[in-house]
Amino acid sequence: MSEVTEKSDHQPKPGRIVGIIGEFDNVEVLMTAAKKMRDKGFKRWDVYSPFPIHGIDDAMGIKPTILPWIVLGAGVTGFFVGLLLTVVTMSTDTYTPMMPGTEIVGYKFMISGKPFNSLPAWIPVIFEMTILLSAFAAVFGMFLLNRLPMLYNPLFKIDRFVRATDDRFFIGVDSKDSLYKRAETEKLLKDIGASAIEEVVD
Repeated sequence: MSEVTEKSDHQPKPGRIVGIIGEFDNVEVLMTAAKKMRDKGFKRWDVYSPFPIHGIDDAMGIKPTILPWIVLGAGVTGFFVGLLLTVVTMSTDTYTPMMPGTEIVGYKFMISGKPFNSLPAWIPVIFEMTILLSAFAAVFGMFLLNRLPMLYNPLFKIDRFVRATDDRFFIGVDSKDSLYKRAETEKLLKDIGASAIEEVVD
C-alpha cells in the first residue's frame, strides 16, 4: 500500500487552479487507475508516462481518432484536383467571357497518336496531387487535433512532474471537467493508488 505524500510547505498558491495530478509508481497501478477514472465518467483528464503503454487507450476509453478520415478526404480531393488540373491544362481550351475575344489555350501535345484526353498520361499528376494533399492533411491534421504547437503547460511548473520522462506515471484531471471537485477528486486519486497528489496552478 503506497503512502500518500504531499508537500510539507502547503501554502496557498496564487494563480488560476488548472487541475490536479496524481503520481503513480508503476504501470499496473496506473492501468487500473485509468480504468477506474474512465468508469467514473471523467472526460477532461490524461495519463502521462515516460514510455508508450500498450492498452492504455482502451483503459482510458479513448475513441479512435478521425485523422484517417481527414486524410482520406484530402486524398480524394487531391485526386479530383489533379484530374481537373490535367483536363483543364492539357486537353481543353477555355474561353473567357469576361474578356471577349480572348481564350486560354490548353497545353495540348500529341504523342504517338494518343488522344489529348489520355488518362494514363495524367496518372503521375493525379497521383502526386493525391499524395501531396494526403500528406498535408496528415501533418496539419495531427497538429490541429493535438492542439500543437503547445509552447506552455502549467504542468511543467511542478517539480515532481519532471519524473514523467523518467520513472513515474501521472494522471492529471482538468478543473474544467464537469465531475471535478477538488476534495473528491483528490480522494479518488488516493483511493486508486496515487502515491502523491498535487494541485496544478497556473
